[in-house]
Amino acid sequence: MTLAPEHWTPCSDGARERGDPLAGTAPRGLRWFLLEVPAAWGPNALLDAPFDREIGRALVRRVEAAEMRILAIRRTGRRTAPPAQRWAIVDSRPGAERIVWGEVAHAADLLEVPLDGSTGVPSDEPVYAVCAHGRHDRCCAVRGRRVATALAAARPEQTWECSHLGGDRFAGTMVVLPEGLYSGYADDGDPVRIAEAYEGGRVVPELLRGRSSLTHPVQAAQHYARREFGDERIAAYPPVDEIATDDGWIVRLALDGGASVVVDLVAESSPPLRSTCAATRFVRVRQWALRGIRVEG
Repeated sequence: MTLAPEHWTPCSDGARERGDPLAGTAPRGLRWFLLEVPAAWGPNALLDAPFDREIGRALVRRVEAAEMRILAIRRTGRRTAPPAQRWAIVDSRPGAERIVWGEVAHAADLLEVPLDGSTGVPSDEPVYAVCAHGRHDRCCAVRGRRVATALAAARPEQTWECSHLGGDRFAGTMVVLPEGLYSGYADDGDPVRIAEAYEGGRVVPELLRGRSSLTHPVQAAQHYARREFGDERIAAYPPVDEIATDDGWIVRLALDGGASVVVDLVAESSPPLRSTCAATRFVRVRQWALRGIRVEG
């Protein structure tokens, strides 16, 4: 369905008006490469000017061939070019969570950085990466920068603006690394509470999209388990197994003490919607509805 001009509205406003659910929408990301790019970003932060396009293409190909996600990052507010270009390698796999930081003198040297995390300085500090990629989507520019500004005031060393995260209609969007915890609608209220919850080993369930190392059915199942039983710990409800059905999934999650939660999900299609501000057509997206939940064992 083609979008008529009179129907245009910011995609994040439309998502809130419809009540688009966040659960089960976190994009996949097991390992990450973060690169500080303090200049303005083009529509594709590392493939368009002012970043060197030749180096950017080679770097993106290299990182993606290693099955990693790549993000440009920068500090919020006034920016000056640092004397060296900082990078970070992040592992979000459960039990292997880790961040190492390094730097190079010249952008071309990025093509020689080992991607296995064997170099760099390990860090115990989290990264709060907030999508503020305005050239990609205007909602990220407006809502994302509100979130980044609030977080940077409270957590200046841990907060970064980042390039496109996915799910523009959920702006302001952010991800907490190394765990890969995605949140949406983060500017609805005080985004600092997401950081405070994380530092206490918890999530904010109503703003959580899911964990990037988990499949979408598991993300949705954890959402419904938290809603039903109230455990907000990051480590709560680890997946045991997931089985596809004709119209959804059955996901088993572990409970403390050896029992498990069995979550029966239905995969539904949304009404036609605009997924980004730049979209010229309405599309349907997958959403997860709860058919049943029970405790076994």
